[in-house]
Amino acid sequence: MSKFDEQILVVPRTRLFNSEENAFNGFIGRDDARYKSIVETFSDYEVRRRGDMEEDPSYKQLVSYVIISSGDDETLVYERLDGGGEKRLHGLLSIGVGGHMNDIEDVDDIDEKLSINAKRELEEEVGLAGDDIKNIEIMGLINDDGNEVGRVHIGLVLKVSVEKDSVANMEADTLSLKWTGNEGLSGLSPYESWSELIIRDAYGR
Repeated sequence: MSKFDEQILVVPRTRLFNSEENAFNGFIGRDDARYKSIVETFSDYEVRRRGDMEEDPSYKQLVSYVIISSGDDETLVYERLDGGGEKRLHGLLSIGVGGHMNDIEDVDDIDEKLSINAKRELEEEVGLAGDDIKNIEIMGLINDDGNEVGRVHIGLVLKVSVEKDSVANMEADTLSLKWTGNEGLSGLSPYESWSELIIRDAYGR
């Protein structure tokens, strides 16, 4: 099946941002008043064809975006290589392992759907599963309407602390991985916009 025929979870932008009252650009944490209001709309998701949604900014595609850290000192950075599916992101660095959310028909709870999707991406891309990701936590939301990719996506930002040797590059043809000290994150480039905004807003760098 083509990636464009994938059935994904989306929320109408008007509903998601309460007619733009809760719209934002950048990263907001769980303590931001808009966070709860936005996340509550996730339960109003629709299942749509990905190819149609890539060209329709009246919907936001729900994406998990998991930051992988080694204690408090290092963060996993990866580069999207030419073999990856999203051509608009080739050659850019990222601190988030991300993926579209698919519907899970036998699961009713939206939070569980999101968790299952996020954990699936971690296993598929960097081999993390089971006890490796038992301490996954929600950090906040990321949105960037300043480019064509960002205009049709919103990210649920999560973080998990792992042992470095538990990470394996499962998609070596599409990703290049390296651990980087947190103090050096801002010195790398070029980042995709979500990572750049998280480093600025969440890491304060």
